[in-house]
Amino acid sequence: MDALENQLLNVTKQIEKQIDQTIELIDNLDVNDLEAIRKARVDELRKLEGKKREWMLNGHGKYEELAEEKMFFDIIKKSENIVIHFYTQNSPRCEIVNKHLKILAPKHVETLFTKLNAEKSPFLAERLRIKTIPSIVLIQNSVMVDKIVGFSQLGNRDDFSTEVLEWRIAHNQVINYDGDLTTPPDQQVKKPEKSNKKIRDGTYNRDDDDLDIEEYGLARDNLKSDLGFKINSEHLATELTAEEEAELGL
Repeated sequence: MDALENQLLNVTKQIEKQIDQTIELIDNLDVNDLEAIRKARVDELRKLEGKKREWMLNGHGKYEELAEEKMFFDIIKKSENIVIHFYTQNSPRCEIVNKHLKILAPKHVETLFTKLNAEKSPFLAERLRIKTIPSIVLIQNSVMVDKIVGFSQLGNRDDFSTEVLEWRIAHNQVINYDGDLTTPPDQQVKKPEKSNKKIRDGTYNRDDDDLDIEEYGLARDNLKSDLGFKINSEHLATELTAEEEAELGL
């Protein structure tokens, strides 16, 4: 028997030992143990139900617009995880994002999905460096942890699926996600054909200068109350400029 066979045999014996220990533990459980397990499970479900009710009261489970900019500071105090879409009127790509977020909102009630008109939110647009429309900002515990700029990380195409957007949002645990984060959903079923429509920079890079997470932390006490900023028209373009493409590494 060679070294490899010995190693496989040892691994098999260890697995069998762990299984035997688990079976023995189950066999030795008495009524009190089973009751304790049942009670802990019931308590866990009750807490989850209570959390779900709280989420729904705070506007989770649906995708609606914030009526005004100052409402942003209210929602970041009430919701731990937020997906906020900065949009402008008459942008076809913003309508595409709206369609997908309407599907994801009721699926992920643990997260608040909302949108805000960038033209009517000059302070936040300036503070969060919203230069391209659409932009999706991901917030956790009142801090911006990620930003999806345009469609460059969604296949660089308008017909990306809801599953692809869900996969991209999930990279910073802003939503609960059980799928494979290493590969986009549209590439998991079959190998992608060679084309120019590949996912670019699919995984979130914490060194990305475009995010500046620590610099742009959103604790309310650190934000100014003055909303006297303006958004230049070039910052609301629906296509990336050459400078922005260079910034994003495209």
